[in-house]
Amino acid sequence: MYTFIAGIVLLIVGYFTYGKFVEKVFGVKEQRQTPAYTHSDGVDYLPMNAKKNSLIQLLNIAGVGPIFGPIMGALYGPVAFIWIVVGCIFAGAVHDYLTGMISIRNRGAHLPELAGKFLGKSMKHVVNVFAILLLLLVGTVFVTSPATLLHNLMDGAVGLGVILGCIFVYYILATFLPIDKVIGRFYPVFGALLLISAVGVGIMLIVTGAPIPELTLANLHPAQAPIFPLLFLTISCGALSGFHATQTPIISRTTQSERHGRKIFYGMMIAEGIIAMIWAAAAMSLFRGPVGLNELLASGGPAAVVSEASTLLLGAIGGTLAVLGVIVLPITSGDTAFRSARMILADYFNVGQKKIMNRLWIALPLFALSFALTKIDFTLLWRYFSWANQSTAVIALWVGAMYLFIAKRNYWIAMIPGIFMTMATMTYILNAGIGFGLPLNVSYVVAAVITAGITVAFYFAAYRARHRETPLEIEAKHWELAS
Repeated sequence: MYTFIAGIVLLIVGYFTYGKFVEKVFGVKEQRQTPAYTHSDGVDYLPMNAKKNSLIQLLNIAGVGPIFGPIMGALYGPVAFIWIVVGCIFAGAVHDYLTGMISIRNRGAHLPELAGKFLGKSMKHVVNVFAILLLLLVGTVFVTSPATLLHNLMDGAVGLGVILGCIFVYYILATFLPIDKVIGRFYPVFGALLLISAVGVGIMLIVTGAPIPELTLANLHPAQAPIFPLLFLTISCGALSGFHATQTPIISRTTQSERHGRKIFYGMMIAEGIIAMIWAAAAMSLFRGPVGLNELLASGGPAAVVSEASTLLLGAIGGTLAVLGVIVLPITSGDTAFRSARMILADYFNVGQKKIMNRLWIALPLFALSFALTKIDFTLLWRYFSWANQSTAVIALWVGAMYLFIAKRNYWIAMIPGIFMTMATMTYILNAGIGFGLPLNVSYVVAAVITAGITVAFYFAAYRARHRETPLEIEAKHWELAS
């Protein structure tokens, strides 16, 4: 219990301390006009207040990741708490803040465009493919998981196919319509439901004295469960998630002032970390330890854990509300996943989005592909999603490091987590069955060599970029004064 409570306290303290430090490193300029005003189009670019943007950002980034990921990560024991807290403060929230703020400074640009600008033109094409793949996987994962939860909640009274169809209809509307018509109008309500359900579960864990395990030297290294790299890919959205890099530009186009950035981008990642802590604690404490949790996961997946934990802690009515709060999470991330994919493709092909037909011909093929992916096993999809997700986070962190290096600011805040996660994602894909299947020891060595090579290449590119331009040119081109 003490480890759990201390973790949540550290997350809150991290927002007010390290979050403030990161904001100072970036250098907020309140007088600079944001894209919401300079590129207003009434569809994607329009100003909304900080409170509304914060709730939308939280729901955008908090899919099933900060619930399903920590539930599966709970099999590793209390060491999962360390990754959630440290990862969230020093990696995930930094990742989200830099992605959002750099996007604001670059006309609300999405990650592929930012990667092309700061990591080389060829990276724009690579990241574009990667981002669309990730968003398709996210959209698919985040339609199947809430559909399954709703199907179970109604005891199978409504067919799974019907529920899937209804969610897809909602996704289509949220993708096509101006952001203030559906997302801006309903997300504050959904956000309240999400927060109430998560806080309710957290409070009941404490009130009922749930046997949340404490972190000790003995369980710091779980037997027969190497935490590197698996833990750092299993728990993604609650600690660090590349999916967020595809979502923050949505809100960078509606942010009224740069001073709102810490609350919207850094703060909402901290909120997601708290949600992850709550569900990791519930999974660790309510099912007779890892053995019981593993049995429940094997029989019904993370959705079964959510339903069982909610009912145990909050009763039938409260449990139903909690499950509804969990259902809201993936639906309100899936819709913006498709919206992001539409915006990225529109930017890539330079297609204006004022006309609904332009939005239509870009988005419909995405929905068709996603529907086809719903026929694939969820567990397999989740593995590919986890790797693609963290690989996207790596790219975003290197973009942030390059941006800060060129501007002669403290680039280590992005580079250190970038190096660590480069090593983790490379090790995973080299070792995993869905990748190259190499022995783990060999994977460590090869991943270390690749990571070192990427780091050296970064410095070569960074010094060339810095010395190619004068400070005034850097200010004009890379920090993009809005006009």
